[in-house]
Amino acid sequence: MLSKVCCLGAGYVGGSTLSIIAHYCPEIQVTVVDTCDEQIKMWNSDTLPIYEPGLDEIVKLHRGKNLHFSSDIDKAIDEAEMIFISVNTPTKNWGLGKGRATDLTNLEAAARRIAKVSRQPKVIVEKSTVPVKAAETTSTILQFEARSRRNISSLTITTNNSDNKLNEFVVLSNPEFLAEGTAVNDLCNPDRILIGGDSHSSSGKLAIEMLRWIYLHWVPAERILITSTWSSELSKLAANAFLAQRISSINAISAICEQTNADIKEVSKAIGADHRIGPYFLNASLGFGGSCFRKDILSLMYISETLNLPEVAAYWYSVLQMNNYQIERFTRNVIEKLHNTLKGKRIAIFGFTFKADTHDTRDSPVIPLCNQLLQEQAELAIYDPKALHKQIESDLLINNNKDSFSQFVHICSTPEEAVTNAYAILICTDWKCFQEYDYAKFYRLMTKPARIFDGRIILNHKQLSQIGFIVEAIGIASESFTMNGYVE
Repeated sequence: MLSKVCCLGAGYVGGSTLSIIAHYCPEIQVTVVDTCDEQIKMWNSDTLPIYEPGLDEIVKLHRGKNLHFSSDIDKAIDEAEMIFISVNTPTKNWGLGKGRATDLTNLEAAARRIAKVSRQPKVIVEKSTVPVKAAETTSTILQFEARSRRNISSLTITTNNSDNKLNEFVVLSNPEFLAEGTAVNDLCNPDRILIGGDSHSSSGKLAIEMLRWIYLHWVPAERILITSTWSSELSKLAANAFLAQRISSINAISAICEQTNADIKEVSKAIGADHRIGPYFLNASLGFGGSCFRKDILSLMYISETLNLPEVAAYWYSVLQMNNYQIERFTRNVIEKLHNTLKGKRIAIFGFTFKADTHDTRDSPVIPLCNQLLQEQAELAIYDPKALHKQIESDLLINNNKDSFSQFVHICSTPEEAVTNAYAILICTDWKCFQEYDYAKFYRLMTKPARIFDGRIILNHKQLSQIGFIVEAIGIASESFTMNGYVE
């Protein structure tokens, strides 16, 4: 049915998704293109531009066979029968909707380039997260450009031993539901594949069948859901909003736990045992981050505002407010427990990525935490097993000058380097390796009294107390460590 597909955008979603398609569809030539030559060079090197468990092996298995990474965008567009668009759609930071609306500049540019280069109609697949009606906008651009160029012929697609003609550009919505750190498993064993399109037109039906055919190579038919484009686009935003909502909800409960003698881990387990709720996304923490949650909630808020639904917008805004509050609460506790005097005190920051098993620091809750500690003139020793040093520097230089960064921030290569002479360790990311360290050794290297602030609730607090640490943790009252016999 299909012999060539391409993807505009060699980022996290585009690179990962198309690599899996190449893996399961050996008869399809898959090409991923990008305007950034350096990004393409990294995809073609031994060091991929993203860290994702299991992805490296898949890319190296198929690269140069039926998986290609190229800077020749026009050639890839011209040859492909189906084009995935996976470009950045950040929050707009100017003009109407500033700070809430989605910036579709890159999406529109991709659509215009496709229309300009194409000699035949193609199926365009939205992988980028976009607001409702984005597919309609993309389709309008493509159809207008096609009408202005009369030399575009129909595309013949063979299905079930018969020839069908795609007479116009068709835009489908096919949102991704990946979690960084588990993307390969999420792609190989998806809960669902969502395809949004116009099933009432002949070209729309054909386009849906073409994309469905790709996924049927490894996804059971019952997991492939067909909806309208509007439903598909809104489902993506709603899914991320619901996940973020759960995190903010359990974090709100963690604040109550800290003021009582309830234990958030016990409360989370009890809540999650209810089959109507389930155990997922009920781990209290420093807060959520990443490239999607905040951006998608802001987009949902803006859509609600434009539809004159202020109460709906306010509801979703409260999810973001709770996330900000959780970060501020954790930071304030660190400052207060260190006697409101951080000037010149070394603080070991364990983890800078927004979650474990990724190198991604986008919208990490650790960034505002570090910024506030730097305002207190604390000396930060940051260690993360995967975050790039240059990315940490870039993130912190947004709100701190170069001189301040050079004086107060140390990006460390080992945890031992970070904890030496530190007054406290802050567990900010749930890396598994943080649970396996020799904290007795760390204690000997630190300034006494040595403190640990567990922002992910992943450590053995009783053991740490026995070593000599003063332990603070999200969702557990400070007094409970004494009440439960953790310290004398």
